[in-house]
Amino acid sequence: MTDLIQDVRAQLDSYREARRRFVTGAQGNLALVNTEWIVGDPSEGQRAFGVPGLWFPLPAGESGLRLEAAAGDGIRVDGVLVDGSVVVAGQDAERPSEVRFSDTVTGYVIASEEDTYALRVWDAESEGNREFGSIEAFDFDPDWVVQAAFTPIEGGRAIGVEHLKDNGVTRERVVPAEITFTKDGIDFSLTAFEDNGNLLLVYSDATSGDSTYGVGRFMKLVPDARQGGSGPGTVTLDFNRAYLPPCAFSYHFNCPMPPLENRLRVPVEAGEKNVLNTSGGLLH
Repeated sequence: MTDLIQDVRAQLDSYREARRRFVTGAQGNLALVNTEWIVGDPSEGQRAFGVPGLWFPLPAGESGLRLEAAAGDGIRVDGVLVDGSVVVAGQDAERPSEVRFSDTVTGYVIASEEDTYALRVWDAESEGNREFGSIEAFDFDPDWVVQAAFTPIEGGRAIGVEHLKDNGVTRERVVPAEITFTKDGIDFSLTAFEDNGNLLLVYSDATSGDSTYGVGRFMKLVPDARQGGSGPGTVTLDFNRAYLPPCAFSYHFNCPMPPLENRLRVPVEAGEKNVLNTSGGLLH
């Protein structure tokens, strides 16, 4: 084994340990216990499952939700005990609000593309965290570190992307470039779309639903530095760093599904496989 491969293996081990710490964190993937959309008449309060207080939509164009709670409910917003009414700013605000319900239960407000808002609730002692054993993964395979061509698309290209819970309705995503490579005599053309400032590849392959999570896997991409500005360049696809989507850890996430061109017919035996419980079986 070359020193280079040993170094890559060591980096991958560190990456996987960081992934384990992330998913088991107080607001990690396993801790999400509810996503409650608060919509409708701004004058009508709604209850969110498992937490106290009344939650109200704000008028159109305003970020976040309004909360009404008594001091006895013990809710703190940005460190201040709520006794009356307060606006909880969304994650799309310049200064998003932080909500704490107890020592282990926290929350914040997320926005949809339609400018509606939901309360997300996290419990550091969730059932998922209590039952989590490990993230099963393939051994490192240097053959799945692939150099691909990265050809920018002027102005980007819009595609419709389905999400797990949207019943076939698509959301528009911008594809900034063509990603192409050849492996084992097969030509691949993949679509990665912009997602919260990142370039995200969502794909499935012949292992999906068999030895790996059925919905597919994710990979964040960073195009290599290009000479000549916006011209064609390259991107390294390290499938050993493919990771499971948040919905593999909690049913309360709504993950994007792989676009048709990213549903590979070959097995990609690299990267994360499944979420396992303490007994070594599937967590979900």
